Amino acid sequence: MTARPIFIGSEIYRGSSYGRWHPLRVPRVSTVMDLARAMDWLPPEQYVTSPRAKASALQAWHHRDYIKALQRAERTQEVGEQDKERYQLGTVTNPVFPQMFSRPATGVGGALLAGELLKSGGIVYQPGGGTHHGMPGHANGFCYLNDPVFAIQSLRRNGAARIAYVDIDAHHPDGVEHAFGDDPGTLLISTHEAGLWPRSGLLGGAPTTLNLPVPRGLHDDDMALILDELILPLVQSFKPDAIVLQCGADAVEEDPQSHLSVSNNAHWAVVSALQNMAPRYLVQGGGGYNPWSVGRLWTGVWATLNGHDIPETLPEQAEAVLRGLEFKSNSRGRNPPNHWFTTIRDQPRGGPIHEGLRRDIQTLRDLARF
Repeated sequence: MTARPIFIGSEIYRGSSYGRWHPLRVPRVSTVMDLARAMDWLPPEQYVTSPRAKASALQAWHHRDYIKALQRAERTQEVGEQDKERYQLGTVTNPVFPQMFSRPATGVGGALLAGELLKSGGIVYQPGGGTHHGMPGHANGFCYLNDPVFAIQSLRRNGAARIAYVDIDAHHPDGVEHAFGDDPGTLLISTHEAGLWPRSGLLGGAPTTLNLPVPRGLHDDDMALILDELILPLVQSFKPDAIVLQCGADAVEEDPQSHLSVSNNAHWAVVSALQNMAPRYLVQGGGGYNPWSVGRLWTGVWATLNGHDIPETLPEQAEAVLRGLEFKSNSRGRNPPNHWFTTIRDQPRGGPIHEGLRRDIQTLRDLARF
């Protein structure tokens, strides 16, 4: 991997929101773009604007009638009762908003482009990707389309026969498992909070689908054990042609949508450890609902992929990006600690290994067959 990593982004993430009260009202990808540029980490030659996938391309996995319903809802800005029930559109979790087709279609366009850019190897970062809950015929869990599925399909079309998909989001990637759970050419490894929505991904799985529900309060030392004893050995044994890492930022302690306690150091350790284990490497975003924690974490992912040193104190222009964020509907957001503005790196959060974690890891290692 000699070429510099490529960042796939889009201004659509700056100009769109799921609505005033939705968890995805917060700026995420635009914060990463702004913060990376303020750090001089994102020169023009490493940035590519994501295309928008066409409806015909989306039908490679999603149902045609669902795509038409999604386009119709964006065009009319309303959903009838029949479409709401059938396609789960216009609900509290999957609301009507002006870019409800355009934004996820941009995520899929970026995923398709990533597979093409990685045809001859390399590293691509797509923080706007990672919508891992979308189902073929309906929206699901904030996800209208499933761009990780299209990323895997695109990688395969472009020469990657064996693909490892690793998901460290706080939520189980039920849509990706629906697509590839029985595919021997795709290794799926997911760590996610036990009992958290969608309450799938129980311990176990098929020979190439390994689910590890983790306890509340999971911390950096727990995650290091999972990385060293489960993720890395299985990926190494699988010998993938490509790795897709869904790097959801909702597993950190500050996130309001989960009950896990890792620091962003744990995510960066996973990003770094997987970086040279396959010739093609795609890192996507995913969950993350505190604008400061997700912006800092995902910017650090980009720094990690490029080998940039993360300073202890941010320069003035980078600090200004973080001070420009708001999150008043959350108690911690109303009184943010100063280090959310002045640093990117969290303080490490360790502790004793949670009871049963070693046993569960061994259970999955015994189940793996490839």
